[in-house]
Amino acid sequence: MKTLNIAVGIIRNQQGEIFITRRAADAHMANKWEFPGGKIEAGETPEQALVRELEEETGIRATRFTLYDHLEHRFSDRHVSLWFFLVEEWQGQPWGKEGQPGHWVEQHQLRADAFPPANVAVIERLLNDVK
Repeated sequence: MKTLNIAVGIIRNQQGEIFITRRAADAHMANKWEFPGGKIEAGETPEQALVRELEEETGIRATRFTLYDHLEHRFSDRHVSLWFFLVEEWQGQPWGKEGQPGHWVEQHQLRADAFPPANVAVIERLLNDVK
């Protein structure tokens, strides 16, 4: 079974809104909403992968972030280890740099069923932690 280590950015602005993007139609969990991020490459720390992935996907440079949660999830064909970081300071404005739709959503309006199942626990925690 394939194992993937993923760094994920929960980009939250001062108004308590979170930037989310839509997965590509040809991706695993196609068309679901997600927090931007991606695979941790060999020799990278989760923090290094987070900064690189957010630059590649959203055009921002994360400057202050903290580990929010680390979750494991098994799909029928893969096992994922997800490192969720709460990103509250960055340079630039996030956008769908790879052509993916993206928008800001109020934290209390996150819907777990619109995201891949591996995100459910962190979304439930975010809903309980609304500022």
